[in-house]
Amino acid sequence: MPVLKDAMPLMKESHPPPQAPLPWILPSLFAAFNVVLLLVFSGLFFAFPLVSLNFSDPGILHQGSNEQGPMMVHVVWVNHRAFRLHWCQKCCFHRPPRTYHCPWCNICVEDFDHHCKWVNNCIGHRNFRFFMLLVLSLCLYSGAVLVTCVIFLLRTTHLPFSIDKVIAIVVAVPATGFLVPLFLLLLIQAMSVSAAERSCEGKCRYLQGYNPFDHGCASNWYLTICAPLGPK
Repeated sequence: MPVLKDAMPLMKESHPPPQAPLPWILPSLFAAFNVVLLLVFSGLFFAFPLVSLNFSDPGILHQGSNEQGPMMVHVVWVNHRAFRLHWCQKCCFHRPPRTYHCPWCNICVEDFDHHCKWVNNCIGHRNFRFFMLLVLSLCLYSGAVLVTCVIFLLRTTHLPFSIDKVIAIVVAVPATGFLVPLFLLLLIQAMSVSAAERSCEGKCRYLQGYNPFDHGCASNWYLTICAPLGPK
C-alpha cells in the first residue's frame, strides 16, 4: 500500500481589492472646473469693465463759448447749500458743482472722482459704476486664485513636497499681494459711495455742516450704481 506523503493544503492567493478605474479623474475635473471658473471671471467680470473704462465717457462737459466771461457770478443751490460755480479758463464755462478739470485729459468731468492711470481715463459720473465693477471683479479673481491654491495645498498635505506645491505657492503669494490692496480700495470706495463723497474732495469741505449731496446710504448707492445716467 503506497505511503501518502503529508499533503499541503491548497491556499488561494490573496489579490488586492480592485481599485476604482482612473482615480485621477475627480482631481482633474476639480482642477478643470477651477480653470474654467477663473476664465469666466476674467472674461465676463474683468475684460468687460476694463474695456468699458478705457473707451467710456466719464462725463465730459464740452467747451463753452468765448462770449461767456469769468466776471459773471453763478450760484446754484443744492439741498439748502449754495455753491458758486467756478470759471474754467481752459473750457470757458462755469463748472457745475463737483465738476473738475482733469490736468491729464484736459477736460472738465461731471461728478469727478479721480483720474485712474491704470485705465488711462477719468472716473466720473458716467463710468464710476464700471470702475466699481472692475475693482470688485479683480477682488473676486484674486480671491478665487488664492482659494484654489489653498485648497490644493490642504488636499495634498499628506503628499511629499513637489513642483506642483511650489507652483501653487508661487501663484498664491502674488494673489494675496493683489487681493489685500484691492480689497482696501473696494472698501474705501464703498464707504465713499455710502457717504456720497468723492476721492478728490476729501472731507474738508463738509466739516462745517452736512453734506448736501448725501441722500442716505440706500439712495446714494442707487444714484451711483443703478440710476439712469441721463443724456450727455
